[in-house]
Order: sequence, then structure tokens, then C-alpha cells
Amino acid sequence: MRKHYILDANILLHDPQSIFQFADNTVIIPIDVICEIDRFKKERTDRGYNARHVVRLLDSLRAENNLREGVPLDHGGSLIVDCPDDRPFGGQNGHADLEILRTAERVQGRAPETPVIIVTKDINLRIRADAAGFRAEDYENDRVQLATLYPGNIDLTIPLDEFRRFEQDEELPASGDNLIPNEYVLLRPPEGERGSALARVDPSGRALRPLIAPDGKLWGVKPRNKEQYFAADALLDESIQLVTLMGKAGTGKTLLAIAAAMHQTLKLKRYRSLLICRPVVPLGRDLGYLPGDIGQKLDPWMKPITDTVEHLFDTGGPHRNHKDAGALIRQGIIEIQPLTYIRGRSISNHFVVIDEAQNLTPLEVKTVITRIGEGSKIVLTGDPQQIDNPYVDTDSNGFTYLVNRFRNEPIAAHVQHRKGERSPLAELAANLL
Repeated sequence: MRKHYILDANILLHDPQSIFQFADNTVIIPIDVICEIDRFKKERTDRGYNARHVVRLLDSLRAENNLREGVPLDHGGSLIVDCPDDRPFGGQNGHADLEILRTAERVQGRAPETPVIIVTKDINLRIRADAAGFRAEDYENDRVQLATLYPGNIDLTIPLDEFRRFEQDEELPASGDNLIPNEYVLLRPPEGERGSALARVDPSGRALRPLIAPDGKLWGVKPRNKEQYFAADALLDESIQLVTLMGKAGTGKTLLAIAAAMHQTLKLKRYRSLLICRPVVPLGRDLGYLPGDIGQKLDPWMKPITDTVEHLFDTGGPHRNHKDAGALIRQGIIEIQPLTYIRGRSISNHFVVIDEAQNLTPLEVKTVITRIGEGSKIVLTGDPQQIDNPYVDTDSNGFTYLVNRFRNEPIAAHVQHRKGERSPLAELAANLL
């Protein structure tokens, strides 16, 4: 049965292509939603970019047919911009949420037998719609259930003779059809035998290979558990261009990523420089505008990164003339910036670390990944349980979306960290609070 889907502004700002994701049904955009999107089109943010994208998209569709009467879409659906006869310009009778409910009432009145569904990321609007007798849903196209997300590693029991061969650093043929390229494996001998070994499925999915062992320590950092050994292998393997490290606070995601990046940039000379980015999303109440030039304004946001670099210098010591984070930044070896400025760049021969990636939308993640050029490697770290961006949640953020989409790609690897190593206090806080 065909349905009428009424889209809220936050859906269009989250994914400008969302109007094409409803199969052969009718997509309806209230005129007041267009007015709300217009408020953001001048912002120099991803939200502003999406607003401009939506407007241009609607304008291109308008050139083909009348938006009020309906524009045919792919897969047999259609798009309508709903505009009441008594209020052709919108924005006159109240809040946009109320107008969405009024639109649902009008659409239902015109076609009582056709289901009307309001699609919004606003929980309050979903509650109000339900109270008014309308069905309301979140946008499901890019949602990935965190509970079913690909973990990146499995346990595998193998015959004793194969286990002994692998202990001698020999590759083994991968058994079974369920192994994924670059999936990490904890190998165990048959029951009654002692021991275990760590392995990775090779990019072809046909063999198990030993992990790349860190050469001594990565700038004073040595892996402490199996997930950290998995992460070190992915970070040091040049054939893996995309690495995602997921885990709660204190599991060593960012520390390992930056340590591996500094090791390969400064000591091995594999990359020209290190680019570290993080989204500018405040925890709690925002402090507003900060004084100073661009460097001084960004310093509070980038402080977690410089703290990590300073810690690595404390544990691993200086390298030649590089004694602290400030020296590396002044010489252009480390570039730290917010993700706001990454759009339009082509980043080649860099080791790129994206911290706090759980605060990104799927479209923002796409924007970041498509900036990566030849000879570069990108690592994204994130904890889907600590999201500060009000427009995404544990199941709709760009980080989990990326993990799910790249799980079978031979140039990507994912590691889920479970054990905290920062301190006993931090581990208790992560588990109990």
C-alpha cells in the first residue's frame, strides 16, 4: 500500500538525499519546513551546506514539474511541497512542528484510506504526533543498531597441528565462509590444550596471518590487551587505508592512533605529515565566542589532542629537534584543525586521525573520507555511547554507519575496544556511571 511520508526539516538537514529513500510512496514537505531550512542556508557549517543542497535539489526538481502538484521520483514515488490555500507563503500561524501536524491532518482528510507517517528526528514531535493520532518514525535509512554492529574480531578454535604451525609464524588457510577481510581472530587450540594466538584474516579472506608486531614501543606506548594489539596491527599496515577504532573512554583509541601516526610520520617517513581533526561539539553548556585569533579560538577544542602528544613525548622522549607538541605544530609536521575546514581539501600523503567521530552524521563522514587522496591513511576513533551532537544518536551517527558499510572492504579494518587501560578509576567510571 502506498503511503504519505511527511518530512521534518531535521531529516532534510541530516540527509538532503532523503527524499529519494521512500520507494514508490509520496514524500510531502510542508511549506513551513522550507521556511525553516531557509534560516540555515547562510551558515558556514555542514548544516548550512546541507540546507543549500536541499534548496538546490528542490529547485532542480521544480524545473521539471510543479512542486505543488507533485514531481515524479525514481522508483515510482513522487514529491509534493504542501502549501495551504489560505496561507501560501507559510510561517504565519505558529511553530513549524504545529504546521507539520496541520499538514498531516490535511493530507489525511484528502485521502483517509492512505496511511500518513511523519518522519522526524525530533522526539518531542514524535510524541505529539502520536498523541494527535498520527504515526511518527525516525529516519531509518542510515540507522545501524549498535547491538548488532560488526565487532571486528572473533574467537576461533583450530586443530592442534595448525595451531603449532601458526605459532611458528606461518600463515594458515582460512577455514569457513564467514570470515571477513581484515577481521581479527583469537586462535585457540582444541579443548584441553593451553595457549592462544592473535591473527588477522588477509585482505583476500583466504588466509590467516600473524599480526604486525610493533617495533619495540610506539613512542613509549606498548599494547596491553588483545584489542590494542589488533589496533596496532591495523595502524601499522600500509595496505589498510581506513581504520575505525571504537570503544569506551580510556581504552586507548586516540593514544594508539596518534602514537602510530607519529611513529610512521617522524621515524619511518611514510607520510609527509600528521593531520588530526575533531568536530567542534561542546560538552554541556557552550561558552560562546572565544577571544583571540583562530589559533587561540581553537586551542580549547584541540587541547585533548595536544595533551595526548605531550604525553607521548613524556613516555617516548623527543625525536631529534622535536621536543613538544608546539614544535611539531610550528614546523607543520602536525596539523590540528576542526573538521569545519576539511571540506574542499585533497589530502595526500598524510596520516589523518579523526577523533570523536561518533559526533558526525553519515553525510559528514562521507565528506571526510572523500577528501583522502593517494598515499594517505585515515583513522577514525569514537565511542557511540558518548554523543554530544543533538542531531545523531547511537544508531544514526556517521561512525557506526561507516563501520557497517566498510566491513567487507579489503582496505578497511575495524577494532572494538572493550577493556579500559587509562586507570582503575576511569574504568570504574566508564562501567558504573
